[in-house]
Amino acid sequence: MPKVANGVVYVGSLDGHVYALNTSTGGLIWKYQTGDVHYSPAVAGGTVYVGSQDDYVYALDASTGALNWRYETDSNVHSSPAVEDGVVYAGSDDGFLYALDAATGSLIWRYETGDDVRSPVRVDAVVYVGSNDDYVHAVNASTGGMIWKYHAGAGTMGHPAVADGVVYVGDSDGYVHGVNASTGELIWKYQTGDKVYSSPAVANGVVYSGSNDAYFYALDASTGSLIWRYQTGTNWYSSPVVVSGVVYVGSDDNHIYALDASTGSLIWRYQTGSGVDSSPTVVGGVVYVGSNDNNLYALAE
Repeated sequence: MPKVANGVVYVGSLDGHVYALNTSTGGLIWKYQTGDVHYSPAVAGGTVYVGSQDDYVYALDASTGALNWRYETDSNVHSSPAVEDGVVYAGSDDGFLYALDAATGSLIWRYETGDDVRSPVRVDAVVYVGSNDDYVHAVNASTGGMIWKYHAGAGTMGHPAVADGVVYVGDSDGYVHGVNASTGELIWKYQTGDKVYSSPAVANGVVYSGSNDAYFYALDASTGSLIWRYQTGTNWYSSPVVVSGVVYVGSDDNHIYALDASTGSLIWRYQTGSGVDSSPTVVGGVVYVGSNDNNLYALAE
């Protein structure tokens, strides 16, 4: 997912660079060489934070691309950092969730899951994160102590979504789960036909998520019951974003879709040159999204 701040779009690439581009023209402002970047950067306080396949978490000056600091983990960082209250949270394939000082990169704490750790989400004083150890973990944001962990049944590849006291997450068994955010107890789960790598989005009492069964789902956030589903015929890796009653999401069928959030009906779709695993970002009436054809697109909302 590209990130947009102050007229600049920031995006990582599998060519081993982080790019800063002008939002109006797409012109290059700067690029910085890392390892391959699979997940979204975070932008906070004039700094771009990004995880890389070269095992590092990077902090780059948002204006110049200069390196502020980097922190080395023991494996690939397949994680989008979360930044809150001067702390950067990021997962690593070494089995740890890291909390780093946002200004210096020094380690505050690390929490062990035992397998690959994906992208965390912090809500209030709790960090929620999925892991390939088959659990969703709730961790104290200040101390790194475990609050609870929920057995999802298979590895969770996407980041959780948290809304109204519920944690929503998909798993490799093909389920979307709704879990009590305070206790870790299951509220409901809905079975799709294949792995759910797409991170859910929640808006207006509805959970939106794609599945590798070729369907994109809208589920009632309270009960998990199906509201609608939309079929393309191939995988949905992209995580959706919901803006003004429209769901924007990419598909492995080489298209970016805009769907009516209430009915699932197609509003428009745009064809790129390859699969769209990237999650869109919508800012100022423009949809920014990357494609596996090595291009970043800016489309009218």
